[in-house]
Amino acid sequence: MKSRFDKVSVECSKLATRTYSTSFSLGIFFLAQPLRDPIYAVYGFVRFADEIVDSFHGFHKKELLESFGKDTEQAIHDRISLNPILNSFQFVVHKYKIRQQWIDIFLDSMAMDLQEQEYDYEKYQKYIYGSAEVVGLMCLHVFTEGDEGLFEKLTPYARKLGSAFQKVNFLRDVQADNLLLGRSYFPDVDLENFSKNEKQRIEREIESDFSEALKGIKMLPQSSQNGVYMAYYYYLALFRKIKRLPAEKILKERIRIPNVQKIVLMITSNLRYKLKMI
Repeated sequence: MKSRFDKVSVECSKLATRTYSTSFSLGIFFLAQPLRDPIYAVYGFVRFADEIVDSFHGFHKKELLESFGKDTEQAIHDRISLNPILNSFQFVVHKYKIRQQWIDIFLDSMAMDLQEQEYDYEKYQKYIYGSAEVVGLMCLHVFTEGDEGLFEKLTPYARKLGSAFQKVNFLRDVQADNLLLGRSYFPDVDLENFSKNEKQRIEREIESDFSEALKGIKMLPQSSQNGVYMAYYYYLALFRKIKRLPAEKILKERIRIPNVQKIVLMITSNLRYKLKMI
């Protein structure tokens, strides 16, 4: 029976999520049980595409990404794929009516990473929308479970949360992105002479995104609110750590949250949520 293969597929998506992202794994754990597997499936899909452009050095990334896109399209059309990550994703696409345009926009943003380039403001906004905000919209479509009115109401907040997460990622990974991958996402920023003022300008932008995103988290259904708040709380802690560091420090090393602190954040976030302190 295909149900056995579907179960294996979800387990592969779960493994990919837990292997690549502790923070999102913690967030998913605090979702209501029926929402966990769909979000594992979404994360597994976006993670694999991201790995193609970020990690598969020495391989034909352009061809691999194009093949992955075609395989995704075929999986959605056929309602099955022998790639378990795509098989679990196509199931979610059909069940929760994930829009094809979001998938296309996301894959287009991944293709932008295939070339070394500096981003002007227009490209910066386009990349953040495609690589992060539409992923937030996919998840929101799962969370709202067919309530289109609630989805439309929460859309701008979901986009702000995705934007905040991605900009924190940019700051966290600025060393690898710039030195190893030849990328400079922030417009009008010279990373060779990254200044305190430039860093603070970016941080004000991120703070604004976080502030707006929290308003939307408070309006989410209870089934997803705690899990999304956990991810928000983790990224906010990472952002605050980055904010305390001088500009030259983040150019030299990837900023991390130690595993012990992640456990503390998980407990604190859950406690704040239960005490209605969000």
